Amino acid sequence: MGKITGFMEFERIEEGYKPVEQRLKNYNEFVIGLDESAAKKQSARCMDCGTPFCNSGCPVNNIIPDFNSLVYEGDWKNAINVLHSTNNFPEFTGRICPAPCEAACTLNVNDDAVGIKSIEHAIIDKAWSEGWVTPRLAKHKTGKKVAVVGSGPAGMAAAQQLARVGHDVTLFEKNDRIGGLLRYGIPDFKMEKSHIDRRVAQMQAEGVQCRTGVLVGALPKDSKVTNWAKETISPEQLKKDFDAVLLTGGAEQSRDLPVPGRELDGVHFAMEFLPQQNKVNAGDKVKNQLMATGKHVVVIGGGDTGSDCVGTSNRHGAASVTQFELLPQPPEVEDRPMVWPYWPIKLRTSSSHEEGCEREFAIATKALIAGEGKDKGRVVALTTVRLEWQGGKMTEIAGSEETLRADLVLLAMGFVAPVASVLESFGIAKDARGNAKASTEFTGGYQTNVPKVFAAGDIRRGQSLVVWAIREGRQAARSIDEFLMGFSDLPR
Repeated sequence: MGKITGFMEFERIEEGYKPVEQRLKNYNEFVIGLDESAAKKQSARCMDCGTPFCNSGCPVNNIIPDFNSLVYEGDWKNAINVLHSTNNFPEFTGRICPAPCEAACTLNVNDDAVGIKSIEHAIIDKAWSEGWVTPRLAKHKTGKKVAVVGSGPAGMAAAQQLARVGHDVTLFEKNDRIGGLLRYGIPDFKMEKSHIDRRVAQMQAEGVQCRTGVLVGALPKDSKVTNWAKETISPEQLKKDFDAVLLTGGAEQSRDLPVPGRELDGVHFAMEFLPQQNKVNAGDKVKNQLMATGKHVVVIGGGDTGSDCVGTSNRHGAASVTQFELLPQPPEVEDRPMVWPYWPIKLRTSSSHEEGCEREFAIATKALIAGEGKDKGRVVALTTVRLEWQGGKMTEIAGSEETLRADLVLLAMGFVAPVASVLESFGIAKDARGNAKASTEFTGGYQTNVPKVFAAGDIRRGQSLVVWAIREGRQAARSIDEFLMGFSDLPR
């Protein structure tokens, strides 16, 4: 390693934020990344562990100690080569990954973890600025054709890997732009979409054909899933035209809230609300856009999607924003020796929370209340009850009911499964949770019960992280390459 005693000499350096009043005026990224000097000090804190748990804590198995050392030594070009060897899109993960690698950092046992995510962010941003990220063309063509259905991080990673070994890859997306949840779920202030556009341009230069506005299979007529498709292709046609098909759609079925008043105007899934603002940011016109301007907003769901609703509502100019979480408030500091190297349960305050938000824990919504007169048929308030958790079981606290004003209620309680009709149209067997059933065995991994049809990412594992999507896309690409060629040189 570059500096054996660095972890004793240097403290963790956090990335900075632009002031709240400045960032609320637009939808631009506001994180201030590390400069070269700060990145060098941060990487110097890497401990030269006998067993670097960060590698296994990272789902894509980034070779973290190596790129830390290279940054310390000032060898940024080799640092991006090491980073790209395991991760196709470090500019995505360096911005929106929650960094399970840092939870697993050995230094995190009794000190502040190495800022691995900030180093990754610095490496890829420098690589782009220096022109080191260029198309990697296949040395030869195989003559095999592969369809990848769904252009989120799993689909993008798989398509890029397959194109680089010479297959003719077509990436299908039902919406009007490539990127999946990265494009229409993640707000621009967390990740500007120019990062996706650069990668799409690179992938197209490598031979990937991108077809947007194409729905493969079918969506139910009452589906709330965002869909701007102008064309439909049947699974039968796809299987006829391609030698292999990889399904990488997301787990897009939002968890609903079955309480009285759910049908009222002003009650929407987060994924009805967030994509509209991203489209507007891209220059599109959205008719009757859902806006939080001047409204009292209640976000039901305490996770990242809920936090994204908070940040977007604040930028709209909401009168107030309140976020509900069923679970009790977790501790501000985890018991590190007890949970390390696993992901700890602790209070996480996002940048959106810091911009303005009341957070309520151990609370449930009992009913949504309609207004009267001009507000008839619209939500104007909700009834809540406090919860008590004992032995892992939830009980309502008698007499704790309250009424809270709410002009806009956003449901951000997670995603339960992929769109069932799409899997059914292919005849894909499903697991107990409604996901596509496909194992991850080393040989023949990600194959479904339908010949030459594979599945990876959230459509297979359920709602998960961007790093898991990239990992599964890469692994599925290797399995498809083996399926088509009998062997594969792609990394697993």
